[in-house]
Amino acid sequence: MREDSAAATLPPVPLMLGIAAACVVSVLLIWLVGEQSMVALAYGGALVAVLLTILLTARLRTVPIEETTLQPDWSVTSAAIENRRRGVAIIDRANRMVCANSTYERWYGGNVMPFDLPFETETREAVMGAVRDAWRDGSAKLDDVRVTDSDMRYRLRIDRSGRGEAYLVWRFAEIREERSYDGLAERMSGRLGEVISRAGIELALVAPDGIVLSTTPGLAERVTGSREKSLGGVEFVQLLRSDDRDRIYFAREGQQGSPQTLVHVPLDVAADGRLSDADQAPSMMLLVDSTVGIGGGWENNGKAAVPQLEALLSALPLGLALTDRDSRFLFANKAFLRAVERESQGLPQFPSDLVVREDKAAMADTVRRFAKGATSSGDMAVRLANDKEEPVSIGLAGVRGLGDAAVLLSISDSSEEKRLRRQVAQATKMQAVGQLAGGVAHDFNNVLTAIIGYCDLMLLRHTPGDSDYDDIQQIRANSNRAASLTRQLLAFSRQQTLRPVVLQLPDVVSEVSQLLKRLMGEKIEFSVRHDRELGSVRADPQQLEQVIINLAVNARDAMQANAHKRGKQDWKGRLTLATRRVSARDVRKMGIDIMPADDYTVLIVQDTGGGIPEEHLNKIFEPFFTTKEQGKGTGLGLSTVYGIVKQSNGFIFADNVQGPDGAPIGARFTMYLPVHKGEMPADMTTEEPEEPKATEWSAGGKLLLVEDEDMVRAVAERALVRAGYTVTTVTDGEEGLAEVANGSTEFDLIVSDVVMPVMDGPAMARAIRRVKPDIPILFMSGYAEEQLRNDIDIDNMHFIPKPFSVQQINSKVAEVLSEQRD
Repeated sequence: MREDSAAATLPPVPLMLGIAAACVVSVLLIWLVGEQSMVALAYGGALVAVLLTILLTARLRTVPIEETTLQPDWSVTSAAIENRRRGVAIIDRANRMVCANSTYERWYGGNVMPFDLPFETETREAVMGAVRDAWRDGSAKLDDVRVTDSDMRYRLRIDRSGRGEAYLVWRFAEIREERSYDGLAERMSGRLGEVISRAGIELALVAPDGIVLSTTPGLAERVTGSREKSLGGVEFVQLLRSDDRDRIYFAREGQQGSPQTLVHVPLDVAADGRLSDADQAPSMMLLVDSTVGIGGGWENNGKAAVPQLEALLSALPLGLALTDRDSRFLFANKAFLRAVERESQGLPQFPSDLVVREDKAAMADTVRRFAKGATSSGDMAVRLANDKEEPVSIGLAGVRGLGDAAVLLSISDSSEEKRLRRQVAQATKMQAVGQLAGGVAHDFNNVLTAIIGYCDLMLLRHTPGDSDYDDIQQIRANSNRAASLTRQLLAFSRQQTLRPVVLQLPDVVSEVSQLLKRLMGEKIEFSVRHDRELGSVRADPQQLEQVIINLAVNARDAMQANAHKRGKQDWKGRLTLATRRVSARDVRKMGIDIMPADDYTVLIVQDTGGGIPEEHLNKIFEPFFTTKEQGKGTGLGLSTVYGIVKQSNGFIFADNVQGPDGAPIGARFTMYLPVHKGEMPADMTTEEPEEPKATEWSAGGKLLLVEDEDMVRAVAERALVRAGYTVTTVTDGEEGLAEVANGSTEFDLIVSDVVMPVMDGPAMARAIRRVKPDIPILFMSGYAEEQLRNDIDIDNMHFIPKPFSVQQINSKVAEVLSEQRD
C-alpha cells in the first residue's frame, strides 16, 4: 500500500520523456551558442541533479496511514460516569442502551431503557421532544421530570456525544428540597432574639399568607408595649404604617417613632431554584431602626451602619453574606462559610467563585441583576465547588440604604445535618456488622464444640506415644485457636461471656507490665504512671488485660512502622500507660454527649508512632479495618478492644497528640470505665473469681439433652453417657417440653441450647417450670451469659459457654447436680 501510494506521486512517463528531451535540446543549444563543450556538460549535469532531487523528494513524501477502526471500551466509560447522586445512561442511534452507571441501575433497573421509564404523560412528551432537540442541536434539558407512582423528581440533561456524534448521554439528577428555617422561631424568641433587639434590629418570621409566626421580644414590645405578649396569628402588615414618603413606622409609635428599613429574606425554595414552595415556606422580615449606626440614619450614613448589620448577621444561625454593587463580597458570617465549606480557605472575591464552572456565569449575572436593578428577591439552585454532587439553594435579595451593601445572600448551613447523617450511618453499620459477627461466631461455636468434643473422645482411646495422638492434639490446638477467634468476634459484637469482678485498674496494669516490657523490646521506653485515690471498677480482669495488650502491641507496630517510613535505623520510641481520676463535673465540662456525667477511672495508652491519619480516626474501631500491610493484621484487634470496653459499660476514644509545631507525634487511646458504687468486697483483688468447687459427683442422674445441632448433640450425649449419666436426647424445645410433661421420666437436670427453631431454650424453660418448678436447667450457648440472664429471668438457671470440652461439660453437670443434692 505504501509503495503504490508513493508511485502515484511520481510524474507520468510521457511527461518525464518530454522533460528529458527538453534538457538535451537545451544542452545542445548551449554548446552551439558557446562553442564550449565543458560549459555544456556542466549545464547538463546541473539539470540532471535538479531532476534527481525532484524525483527523490516525490519518493520521500509522507504517505497517509490508513486509520484503524477502534472498538469503544464501555467498561472504561462506565467507570468514568459513576456518580452517587446522578443516574447516567448512554444510548446509540438505534436506541440501544450501551452503558449505564450503578446509580441508574439502582433507580430504574439495569435493562430499562430511558425511553421505557414510567414517565407521566406530559413528562413523556417533553422527554421525547428533548431527545429530538438533542439529536438536532447537540444538547437539551428538562428542569422537572416526574416518574409515575413515585415522589421523586429529577432534572434531565441529554447531550449528543461520541465518535461521529452517534450517542446520546442521559443524565438524571435528583431534586431534593431542604428547609432552612427549622428551629429559627425558637431562636428568635429566645436569647438570640434578645441580643438582636438590643442592637436595634427586630426580626419577624412570617408565613406565606402574611401571618406572624414568631418575633423577637423587642418587636413585641414596640408593637404592643409588652415583651411578654405574643404576636403569633397577627397579620404582619397590621404592625406597620407608612407615610407619604413611603417611610415605614411601627403602627403603635406612628411617625413619632423612628423610621424602619424593611428587608425581606425568603427562607426556602425548591431544589430546582424556583419558588414552587412559596405557599409553604415562611419568610424572615428584618426591621432595621434608622438610629442604628453613628450619627444619623441609614439613609445618610450607610457606611457607618454596615458594621452594625454585620454584627447582627454574625449572630444569626442562617448563612448570610453581603456584596457590593460590583458583586464583590463585603462580609459573610460563620454559618455562611460553614455552609459553603470555606471556613479554612476564607471568603473569595466574588460569589461566582463559590460554584462550579458551569454555574459561574448564571451566578454572576444573577448577583449583578439584584445589585443594580429594582429591589427584589429570589433564589437559584447551584452546585458548590467544594461539593459538586448535591445542589444547594442560595437566596438573593437586593438591599438599599445600607451603604456599600447591595445584595444579601442566604444559604442554609447543613454541615451539622451532614455530620449527624454520617454518625447515624456509622452507628448503623457498626450495629449491623456486630449482629453479623455475633451470628457467625455462634454458628462457629457449634462446629468447634463438636470438633473439640470428638478430639477429647478420641484422646480417651489414644495415649501419648500413639501414632495418632499428636495429630489429634494438633487438631484440638487449632480448634482452640479458632475458638479464640470467635471470642474476638463476640467481643466486638458485645456478646461474649464476661466474668466481672470489682478491681483496681492499677492492679491489672501491674499484672501485664512485665509482659509488655518484653513485648516492647529494647528500643521502646515503657513507663507507667498512676493517679491517687482511683475509684474501683467492675470488669473482667482477663478481658482488660487483653485490651491493654492489644493497644500496646498496636502502639509498638505503629512506632516501628513510623521509624521504617522515615528511614531511621537507630530510633527510640516511648509507650506510656497512665491512670486518671475523672469526676462527673469534669465529664460535663468535656461536653461529650454520648458519655453520661459520672465518675470514671481512666486508662490512657499513648505512643510516639506518628499518630493516626485524620481520615482513619473514624474507622479504626471497625472490624477488619487495618492500616498494616496485607498479611500482617486481621483488623480485629481494635474492634475487640471496642467491644470489650462497651460491654463493660465503658467508653474508648482515639485522638492524636500534637507536637510543638502542631503536627501529630503519636496516638492516644483513652478508656473510661465507670467507678463501681456498689458494695465493696472485703479483700478486693484482681484474681479470677473463685473456681467452682471440686466435683467428685459419681451418683449419676437422668438428664434431658435438648440440642438442634446433630453434631453437638451427639458429642454431648457420648460425653455424658461415658460419665455415667442416663441421657435422653431431643432436637427442639417442643420435644423437650413433651418429654417432661408426659411424666414418664423424672429428670434430674435439663441441658439445653438457647437458640433453636420452633421453640427456643428460654421459651421451653418457662413452659417446663409451670410443670416442674424445681428442676434445674443448664443452658449451653455461644452468647454472653450476662446477656442471657438479662433476657431470661429464671431461678435455678446455670450456664456453660460454647465451645466446651468433654471434661468441661461433665464437670459442669456434676457441679449443678451436687449443688441440688446439697
